[in-house]
Amino acid sequence: MPMADLGDIALHYREDGDPDGAPLVFDNALGTNLSLWDKVLPLLPNGVRIIRYDMRGHGASDCPPAPYTMGALVRDAEALLDHLKVRDCVFVGLSIGGMVAQGLAVKRLDQMRALVLSNTAAKIGQPAMWQDRIAAVRAGGLAALADATLERWFSKRFRKDETRLAPIRQMLLRTPPEGYMGCSAAIAGTDFYTPTSGLRLPTLGIAGSDDGSTPPDLVRETVDLIHGSKFHLIRQAGHLPCIDQPDAFAQALGDFLKETGHV
Repeated sequence: MPMADLGDIALHYREDGDPDGAPLVFDNALGTNLSLWDKVLPLLPNGVRIIRYDMRGHGASDCPPAPYTMGALVRDAEALLDHLKVRDCVFVGLSIGGMVAQGLAVKRLDQMRALVLSNTAAKIGQPAMWQDRIAAVRAGGLAALADATLERWFSKRFRKDETRLAPIRQMLLRTPPEGYMGCSAAIAGTDFYTPTSGLRLPTLGIAGSDDGSTPPDLVRETVDLIHGSKFHLIRQAGHLPCIDQPDAFAQALGDFLKETGHV
């Protein structure tokens, strides 16, 4: 299990694909780990060096005490890419991972040549909402939020399929409560509307028509801040289209990689 010792934190990461290929980096949603992308990876074009990692407080990465800041999460991504000697990657961020992607693009454009913002926004919710979720987790663990979270993440049709839903529920419940609360605090304190509006790099926005966490209009509003960006809506997809519509997600991502000359 590869771990990157970055000084103040160790992050779990994994590399797949062509080690000499163009780098493609994935960052996850709140309450998930790097296995989130398992169904998408086999569907991607050949010739890419695929890097995915668990953000702090998630998966097998270190879990410092909450709260965290978005600046810390961006520094983690920055330090990991420096550790792996990554430049000019396409960075795919989903939900909070998309917020990290925006912050990293503003800070270290040398590390990133193109951006994929999936089911995310420059600002997600209001601080009070996140404080309520933090309080609920502190009182009752992730189980206190599991049903409501899955309802926001997936369509009713998907949730009826327990075979597909059960592994996602378990991934959410295995998230360290401290990590969930820490990253929730980071989201609560983030508003990237102004910095993101100054970005000038190829950008693809992806939204799910059935997303109850970051609805399509919210994703589009953020993507439209970046001049020349493209927006792609995946029908019958929720907050995690890489799970419920992996073929459509991989197609959109693969087309973008080809359009930007990354493969």
